Amino acid sequence: MKSTNRIIGLILSISICLGAGGLGAIATTPEIDGWYKTLLKPSWNPPAAVFGPVWTTLFIMMGVAVWLVWKKPGFRTAKLAMAMFAVQLALNVAWSWIFFRLHEPGWAFVEIVTLWLSIAATAALFLKHRKLAGLLMLPYLAWVSFASVLNFTLWRLNV
Repeated sequence: MKSTNRIIGLILSISICLGAGGLGAIATTPEIDGWYKTLLKPSWNPPAAVFGPVWTTLFIMMGVAVWLVWKKPGFRTAKLAMAMFAVQLALNVAWSWIFFRLHEPGWAFVEIVTLWLSIAATAALFLKHRKLAGLLMLPYLAWVSFASVLNFTLWRLNV
């Protein structure tokens, strides 16, 4: 594969992931100073300013990870891994809409557990294709683990 194609593939992979983040932000951003501000929060809830940089970093890492999987064997060989990546990315976007736009922390918790499982499956599949790609998914899995606990806590505090 030509190096120009590889660079275009990397840029496209990162752009798709950042675009998914942007779709989630459409639901999230208007609610930060609105509905979300009114929720009771645990003392360990991070400041709102933390979420943007963390998610941007994670989306870039996801983009690099999926590019590494695509670059090595290609779509045909990594079909399941690529499909699982797409599923988890769609679930990531859906969570923002369920939690922030629909104001449904209970349903968002159910959804984030499904998201967590899909990220774990994606990371495992990526590890089989390219170790670094699987490892790049682990900070995302860790952050979603934390987010799951936070989601559950916010739900319980605000029922």
